[in-house]
Amino acid sequence: MPTDPVGRFLAALEPQQREAVQGRPREEQERLAAAWEEELESDDELDTLDELSPPAAEAEAARRVMGREP
Repeated sequence: MPTDPVGRFLAALEPQQREAVQGRPREEQERLAAAWEEELESDDELDTLDELSPPAAEAEAARRVMGREP
């Protein structure tokens, strides 16, 4: 499992989204990964989900971040 934020974010994405994000510049990937980490840290619902299933919480946060992208 990746340990850097971008790698962890990419691992949490659906395969099609992962490919799209991998095609973006590194700075954009880092921005999205930072937004993903912020989503994980700031949402109490994700904290509860994280206790039950960390991968599910990471995937939900990734969906939310990507849902805000144009």
